[in-house]
Amino acid sequence: MTQVVLWCGVALLGGLGAVARFTVDKAVSRRVSSSFPFGTLVVNVSGALLLGFLAGLVLPPHVALLAGTAFVGSYTTFSTWMLETHRLAEERQLWSALGNIVVSAGLGVGAAWSGQALGGLL
Repeated sequence: MTQVVLWCGVALLGGLGAVARFTVDKAVSRRVSSSFPFGTLVVNVSGALLLGFLAGLVLPPHVALLAGTAFVGSYTTFSTWMLETHRLAEERQLWSALGNIVVSAGLGVGAAWSGQALGGLL
């Protein structure tokens, strides 16, 4: 695989990951009206599951770069997670802010582990 094809794949899959993130976040947020960022939570936990699954498959390096870094990397969002946690804290929703950190990290680690275990079975 040439470098040009690889980087075109990164750009394409990165764009698709960002669109998928936006779509999932909005779909969840429309169904759950809450100040808690459930859309970002669903995106990040599902992204951790997918990345764990890909790791369990033990993919060739160029495929791992395209699938893991390009797609999943642009699908998940650390910056939005932290911005939304900060917003909750600024609005004095301290339990929600703390819950966002603890639940996201806990579910994310569990999802990554589960995805890796599942991928390892294939």
